[in-house]
Amino acid sequence: MQIYFAAPLFNDAERQFNEALCAVLEEAGHSVFLPQRDGNEAFSHTELTEEERAKLIFRADIAAIGRSDVLFMVLDGRVPDEGACVELGYAYALGKRCYGIRTDVRAAERGLALNPMLTGCFCDIITCRGISAVQALRGYLSTKQF
Repeated sequence: MQIYFAAPLFNDAERQFNEALCAVLEEAGHSVFLPQRDGNEAFSHTELTEEERAKLIFRADIAAIGRSDVLFMVLDGRVPDEGACVELGYAYALGKRCYGIRTDVRAAERGLALNPMLTGCFCDIITCRGISAVQALRGYLSTKQF
């Protein structure tokens, strides 16, 4: 199964977290498109302007979502990453199955863990309470399939 991994990737902690979860998905036999690892083509084009590079990243990520069976999204933060939210909406509109993982208890919505427009896109959300995200994902994959 091909999985598109949607998550923030703008600092070392985020990238390391993504890599750890990606490793669990790959250990389970899935093929994962991890943008921070697999979507770096745009950065090799030093002749491109920032705007041209952004368009290349967008097109590459949209194509990768189109090739995927499932979108897996990290939902941490007071509000989830806006780029990952666009990826989620696009995947959902294409009829892809969407799954999330959440370790963060902060919420922007009063009385709700997440905005209903996000939760409505997901087949399931893995919530980590008292165990690491890696443990939670391994446990989930041992009992359920995407």
